[in-house]
Amino acid sequence: LQYNAAEIGALAHLYRGEMYRSSVWRTRLDTTSNWAVVTAGIALSLTFSDIQATPLPIVLMSFLLAAFLLFEARRYQYFDIWHTRLRVIERCFYDPMLRGRGTRYDNDWNDVLADDLNHLRLHMGLFDALGLRLRRNYGWIFAIQIVSYWGKISVHPTPLTSLSDLWERTA
Repeated sequence: LQYNAAEIGALAHLYRGEMYRSSVWRTRLDTTSNWAVVTAGIALSLTFSDIQATPLPIVLMSFLLAAFLLFEARRYQYFDIWHTRLRVIERCFYDPMLRGRGTRYDNDWNDVLADDLNHLRLHMGLFDALGLRLRRNYGWIFAIQIVSYWGKISVHPTPLTSLSDLWERTA
């Protein structure tokens, strides 16, 4: 089995199309992350704008960040589809060709790719995507919020002097 020039051209166009889709979904991920960072910044600005300001914006922002995390995890599942297709084409088609070994068929990459094109399915579960986005981006944002919340209640309006002050301020 050998691909002719027209089939190789079609594969090149498929690669370009998948690269475009992957880039679009990557941009959507970046946009959601940017929203999360900006809204966290707004919450922190409101909280630390005045000594008497409440730490409530930080708490409320956590719920909004959780929603952004869920949106981004779902978007990452779709990004992973296009990214996986690109990696299959790169590793199984272009890599052997560039190394002078010609097109390989012994690992059935073309059947895997054709099945994936015929039956769109998610390659990653929602919990896996949530965990991945939490480890890469949102864990840091949530950590900053926790430290900021602790900082706000421990020093404003005056530094904590007892454990009862802590409970009073968190209430």
